[in-house]
Amino acid sequence: AIQIISWLAKYKYSSLKKYKLVIPILQVMCPLLAESTDSVEDDDLAPDRAAAEVIDTMSLNLSKQVFPPVFEFASLSSQSANPKFREASVTALGVVSEGCLELMKDKLEPILHIVLGALRDPEQMVRGASSFALGQFAEHLQPEIMSHYESVLPCILNAIEDASDEVKEKSYYALAAFCEDMGEEILPFLDPLMQKLLAASKIALSAIGSVASAAEQAFIPYSERVLELMKSFMVLTNDEDLRSRARATELVGIVAMSAGRVRMEPILPPFMEAAISGFGLEFSELREYTHGFFSNVAEIMDDSFAQYLPHVVPLAFASCNLDDGSAVDIIESDDGNINGFGGVSSDDEAHDEPRVRNISVRTGVLDEKAAATQALGLYALHTKSSYSPYLEETSRILVRHSGYFHEDVRLQAIIALKSILTAAHAIFQSQNDGPAKAREMLDTVMDIYIKTMTGDDDKEVVAQACTSVAEIIKDYGYAAIEPYMSRLVDATLLLLKEESACQQLEDDSDMEDDDTEHDEVLMDAVSDILPAFAESMGSHFAPIFANLFEPLMKFAKASRPLQDRTMVVACLAEVAQGMGAPIADYVDRVMPLAIKELASSNATNRRNAAFCVGELCKNGGGSTLKYYGDTLRGLFPLFGESEPDDAVRDNAAGAVARMIMAHPQSVPLNQVLPVFLKVLPLKEDREESMAVYSCVYTLVLSSNQQILALVPELVNLFAQVVVSPVETPEVKAQVGRAFSHLVSLYGHQMQPLLKCASQRKCFLMSSFSWKAKFREDAKVVSGLDPAAVSTSHSWLVVDQHVCRSTFAGDAAATPQDNGSQLHKLAECRNCTL
Repeated sequence: AIQIISWLAKYKYSSLKKYKLVIPILQVMCPLLAESTDSVEDDDLAPDRAAAEVIDTMSLNLSKQVFPPVFEFASLSSQSANPKFREASVTALGVVSEGCLELMKDKLEPILHIVLGALRDPEQMVRGASSFALGQFAEHLQPEIMSHYESVLPCILNAIEDASDEVKEKSYYALAAFCEDMGEEILPFLDPLMQKLLAASKIALSAIGSVASAAEQAFIPYSERVLELMKSFMVLTNDEDLRSRARATELVGIVAMSAGRVRMEPILPPFMEAAISGFGLEFSELREYTHGFFSNVAEIMDDSFAQYLPHVVPLAFASCNLDDGSAVDIIESDDGNINGFGGVSSDDEAHDEPRVRNISVRTGVLDEKAAATQALGLYALHTKSSYSPYLEETSRILVRHSGYFHEDVRLQAIIALKSILTAAHAIFQSQNDGPAKAREMLDTVMDIYIKTMTGDDDKEVVAQACTSVAEIIKDYGYAAIEPYMSRLVDATLLLLKEESACQQLEDDSDMEDDDTEHDEVLMDAVSDILPAFAESMGSHFAPIFANLFEPLMKFAKASRPLQDRTMVVACLAEVAQGMGAPIADYVDRVMPLAIKELASSNATNRRNAAFCVGELCKNGGGSTLKYYGDTLRGLFPLFGESEPDDAVRDNAAGAVARMIMAHPQSVPLNQVLPVFLKVLPLKEDREESMAVYSCVYTLVLSSNQQILALVPELVNLFAQVVVSPVETPEVKAQVGRAFSHLVSLYGHQMQPLLKCASQRKCFLMSSFSWKAKFREDAKVVSGLDPAAVSTSHSWLVVDQHVCRSTFAGDAAATPQDNGSQLHKLAECRNCTL
């Protein structure tokens, strides 16, 4: 009965909702999670495991219907006197975390209260289930789970010292999963964490790897000790130790990524030798992790990895060509032409294919093939022209693997094909027949990608094909992909209509719009193709976009998931940015949607909406003017203290800047500019810098009275921008020119303001002003090297009287006059502040 329900949950989930069976099924399945058995026989058929599989499958397809009853069960069972029900409560939450991720992110506080409480339970089984659930949260509830690291991580650290080995093992899994995405947040915990992990190195190898990956450069003090410890693991040969050897090999690769090329290159040879020798042992998992190790080394060594290609490429070829152990039995047919596999072909119509009765797979070899396929792509990507001897055979393998029966191998082949294309471009450019060979390679890759987009049944594989297509368009431009445009557009349209092979696994015609789930894996990748088209084609994209617009807008309905709408708004913003003026035809459809999303409860939606309204105003011409008032009113709250997200505020500033630049007469500058300047400098999204500071620069140079009334705010802003380590020289040059113009207008009046600014900031503002001006005038300044106009640290040590003398300079001064000021400053370069 459970198997039938599992099949229905996977293939006919809309029927479960239609006939109101979701809650009745969960009312049976959730209590079954407490029906654990001590028997190891037929473990996969144990009631708790079978129930978990059903709940997991239902959560992936019906998250809105599944999460409320599961959360209710977990809340009640966590208080049960029966430890098996307390275990079931946290198991249920862990099981649904992948499918119900968006709903769980909104309830993390009460969920963590249950799970962290279970981690302190007196019963071992409950603590172990809690550790497992935390690991699942770390994998699936990103990035929101990371905001709770201060409460979660100490609990996990306590759990790895649990008296139970089973709890310890699950706690290391949770720790590895949690640390993998932490970044700099891990630094305060790094020392006590590494002390505990090194003391239990054999069972903590994965956790150490996750810590190294998260800590990056901060892990370097521990790298020498870890690498020395791993040497002893990498020479183990007993069968029972080979899994530890595999994990140690993986860990050395991760540590190498943290330590970097300079530290690793001198000590790498013995690790490479030990890794290569492991292929003499018959252990697929060791070969799998060793391919991963070689991939990491290739990434840090880049072109210097070429010295290892003769040793590692044949090993990857051997893994790719292994017999995977699959066996297919064909049901007998009356057709005498079918003999064994003779009737099976990728080009056959579905109704002509023999029916498959049985497939068996050796999973270890499959994982090894996937790792080897990934490695080949990375070898090619990082060694480029040095990969020439292996290009042809690698291409054959990747083409074959792009049609492999298992999606993990297909996925790696799709990724690697893009890398092979990059290597081929470098290899062929020096050959006489290079252009023809490069075109042939591009034909092969694009043909596979387009067929994958429409015909592959795995959404992650299709999504990667879409991502690779978008990257190829950006890398090679429209001229390179023009021959494939018709097929590409058709494939993209099919995906937007949700009619491709990977979207046909379930007939959801009975599903209402408000029951659909956001297909983050697939549709976000599909929506990236449209901006790539727009960027490469400019206004010529308009007739193609006309056919794609309505299918895209289907995802923007109010009844669709919030994530669908943010996908659409982000896509439309980038299309407007790339396509330009033709977006005016869509302003009346898009602008009301974007303005509405400015008030979204989701920060990503608000951010994308702000970017979108700005790009529409910039490119939409006069058709946007009637929306200026509503747009400004929608943006205003994003400038206030109630807006918690800096990136949202930065994009709001970018939107206002674009509105001013497009139609300054339609913006009440006397009201807008004080609010606008108050949120500057930008805090997080530097992609908005050029738009924002170009606007300020333009207003200052046009001597706009509203901006000139805010000179104190401008001086303070300019001072912060020029000392910012993250702003570009181009931005700082604009600020410098604006500052120079202010000085030319208000030199003496600005002295009190400049006295309040630090010497370093004052000098930098002047320096960037001169840098911008004298790179233009340097040719007429006798003996003045344009490169001398620098912001290097030696130029920052000038005394106060020199700084002040520069501020009274006139922007109209001759190049020779300004040149003498520079030489005067040069005489003071050895002064100290």
